Amino acid sequence: MKKNKSRRIKYLKSFYIKDYLVIILGLALFTIGLTGFIIPNRIVTGGLSGISIIVKYVTGIEIWKTTLVVNIVLLAIAFRAVNRQYVIRTLLGIGLLSLMLSFGESYLQPYFSENPPVSDEFLSAIVGGLFCGTGLGLVFSVNGSTGGTDIIGALVTKYYRISLARILLIVDVLIVVSSYFILDSDKETLERTIYGLILLPLMWQMVEIVINGARQSVQLFIFSKHYDEIATHINTEIKRGCTVIDGLGWYSQTPQKIVIVIARRTEATSIFRLVGSIDPEAFVTKATVMGVYGKGFDKLN
Repeated sequence: MKKNKSRRIKYLKSFYIKDYLVIILGLALFTIGLTGFIIPNRIVTGGLSGISIIVKYVTGIEIWKTTLVVNIVLLAIAFRAVNRQYVIRTLLGIGLLSLMLSFGESYLQPYFSENPPVSDEFLSAIVGGLFCGTGLGLVFSVNGSTGGTDIIGALVTKYYRISLARILLIVDVLIVVSSYFILDSDKETLERTIYGLILLPLMWQMVEIVINGARQSVQLFIFSKHYDEIATHINTEIKRGCTVIDGLGWYSQTPQKIVIVIARRTEATSIFRLVGSIDPEAFVTKATVMGVYGKGFDKLN
């Protein structure tokens, strides 16, 4: 038992700094895209950032302030419904994002407004979307969170079997469309609203590409002499079920246990790290899965 515990500590510590560096890089890219390309062109995007942009245009309140306050309120509401690790990750994301947005609004936005790297508004929106999507993808790839609609999605998916991506998409579209009615309903605002709607699929496509392509789930086959320990840790730490089957190495004629795991694509990195910390010589294959239905995944009907 002591042996398992020491390995778990090693697994948790080995990638601690790396994950935080990835989150910082992702938030930095998101800030550049938002304050350097999207906001200077008065384009409204989705999520809490979109709400904060609308609030800024209407009241003049800085985006980072609205983001920070709303995130804290949402997290306080969701505190009892989500786990401790999610709260810690989200608090980290909220704090770093607020700091970076404050810097971006104070320095990046004025600079890019006076020296736009892209003169065309539409191209600027595209570049901003690429930056934002890549940044969010990096954050999500290490199970980070930026708060906002992520918190709402986490709450809804806890009690209802509905795709998180679907929830976020619906909320994002409503935010962008509402900007046309809240702001000046003229031709120029309509064009920027259309740009904002084009941004949404672009950003989320970039998120998908950065995380692991367009697949929602992955199937892992793990070949290891420490199959029992690996399966136990996947159950207890990743909270995923495993199936252990018998296999036979045909060349060596050696019996072999195989651990089969179906997991979300964002959980694959954690599983790889866990397996590597227990058995560096393990053999693992990973395949994308078009759809997984049942408990813990999408609803069957």
